[in-house]
Amino acid sequence: MKRTILTFLLIVTATSALAAGTLTPVGATQTPIQIKEHLVDVVIDNGFARTEVTQTFFNPNSQDLEAVYGFPVPTSASLSEITIWSGENVLNGEVIEAKEATRVYTEERDAGNDAGLGECACTKEKDGVEYSSYKFSIAKVKAQAETKIRFVYYQPLKIDTGVGRYVYPLEEGGTDEVAKSFWTRNPKVEQHFAVNVELKSGWPVDEVRAPGAESEAKVTKLAEGHYKLAIDRAGGDLSKDFVFYYRLADNLPGRVELLAYKPDAKSTGTFMLTVTPGVDLAPLTGGADYVFVLDVSGSMSGKLATLARGVQQTLGQFKAGDRFRIVKFSDSAQELTHGFVDATPESVKEWSERVARLSPEGGTDVYGALQAGFNAVEADRATSILLVTDGVTNTGIVDPKEFHKLLKQHDVRVFGFLMGNNANWPLMRLVAETSGGFYTAVSNDDDIIGAILLAKDKIRSEALHDAKLTIDGVQTAERTDQIIGKIYRGQQLVIFGRYDQPGNAKVTLQAKLTGKDETYTTNFEFPAVATEHPELERMWALDRIEQNVMQEVAGLLPPAESESAIRDLGVQYQLVTDYTSMVVLGDDTFTKRGIARNNKQRIEVERAAQAQRASAPPVNRRVDTKAPMYGGSSHGLRGGGAFDPFTVLLAIGAALAAAFGVKRS
Repeated sequence: MKRTILTFLLIVTATSALAAGTLTPVGATQTPIQIKEHLVDVVIDNGFARTEVTQTFFNPNSQDLEAVYGFPVPTSASLSEITIWSGENVLNGEVIEAKEATRVYTEERDAGNDAGLGECACTKEKDGVEYSSYKFSIAKVKAQAETKIRFVYYQPLKIDTGVGRYVYPLEEGGTDEVAKSFWTRNPKVEQHFAVNVELKSGWPVDEVRAPGAESEAKVTKLAEGHYKLAIDRAGGDLSKDFVFYYRLADNLPGRVELLAYKPDAKSTGTFMLTVTPGVDLAPLTGGADYVFVLDVSGSMSGKLATLARGVQQTLGQFKAGDRFRIVKFSDSAQELTHGFVDATPESVKEWSERVARLSPEGGTDVYGALQAGFNAVEADRATSILLVTDGVTNTGIVDPKEFHKLLKQHDVRVFGFLMGNNANWPLMRLVAETSGGFYTAVSNDDDIIGAILLAKDKIRSEALHDAKLTIDGVQTAERTDQIIGKIYRGQQLVIFGRYDQPGNAKVTLQAKLTGKDETYTTNFEFPAVATEHPELERMWALDRIEQNVMQEVAGLLPPAESESAIRDLGVQYQLVTDYTSMVVLGDDTFTKRGIARNNKQRIEVERAAQAQRASAPPVNRRVDTKAPMYGGSSHGLRGGGAFDPFTVLLAIGAALAAAFGVKRS
């Protein structure tokens, strides 16, 4: 029996009223705290991004008020720094256990003192804050006065088919009814909104873009691979994500790149190994089947128009020999097409119009929808199932462990496209990894067809199977690549790990290609001392935290053990998690309360390294130049991850131009 391919396209499109911004409890009598200024500074350098946000609040009321600010959590982001300026007072943040941080903040607030608190509902809803959100509280914004907050986070970025993508998330997912009923959100920026992005790439860059903001974005090319983009406007709102793309030059080599941090010879080192395969993965021939499983539950109200556009655009990409079925679901699933339909211009038009007439109803049984999707495939043809949903699982079976069992019963692959800033990424990652597929976060301001075309290129091409990466010669530990499985066209591997002793390492990637064993290998040095990238420690720790979350979700790690591990990593590496928070106080208050200044020391090291890197040109971090791991290009017309020219035009041209263009101030 042929192996079925199960593709998830998760679409979340909240209304523009749901956004990052100040939060006021429903029914509050005070005038909401205003946002006077919102400034974003981003540096993308060698595979990771540093985002610094500075925001000025103004209290228009006649009494001092507490300000609460909500902000979606970016994918794999490690919140590392919070500073608050209140009058003459400067407050800085330290990460401690969450309950203790809340107690300290509450006591200082109730005593009338300046204080702040940074919390994360990273994998759980928390205190009326939507899933996957930061919540910043400032104890005292003085009457008729301004207070300023700055926060910093880091996140790794991957290249997919030669295209890098950074998202500054602002739009809320609109999936948490408790949060919506508790908070009134004010996303308006009264005076000044600005975004500044600096890109430093060790590889040539052909193009950078901010889709939908082309008319106001000022792009400057400083050198090869070195760009700056600036957007500056008088006011605006925080209801739409900012999306930034950069496209590398064609036909770059397959490669291995290494970033390391080892402050001295005696310290444990941390590394980020980026493997970009240069393997020509040929297109698969023949027609294919597609089963759309469409969420029409009540939580999709206001989102069905986008769902319909996505289906229409997808159907429009089918070719002769392709077939499709359409299933809708809410509390239960119902097939609309009653069997496969040949993809002809007439059938595409008919079913696009029928999907556009769907209306919301009932709850969301994702588990039941999966079962319906499995029942709709035919064993003798390659089949992709596209589950279109906002990820709200509130009916039927909701336990992730049961999803894990279900996937184990079916020989399927899952390609997850998780769209929306508050979607349930642990569940979708579990489904993808269990099936040997992958998932990708997709912003609400990405064009749907771009994501579909990227998925289609991978689905309709060969893949490397049973992939396993080994490192010999240098002993590494606590790596994050225990499960690779398959490598799809255009996919890049990013592996974090630790090492004690430097030396020459042999890195080997073993996999099967069209049934044959293939081995790709290279040698390079792990450094004895490397001080340029101290931020790697936080990103490694966050990756370990995500591994713990996934083990808990799959039922492989007891919740108490997972919680303890996450809390310990959060405190040691100063990361805000579900079980740790950042309490923001003055120096004297930290001393009075006996709270160690671990984050202060870590920030000083990070800022010193960033100051040195700021004046340096882009640096190529490739380590396999002398002994190339691959012989082919990493993307282009013949490299692994290749797009045909038609797909390049759509996915990088029209698709990106359509994104981010819904609303501007």
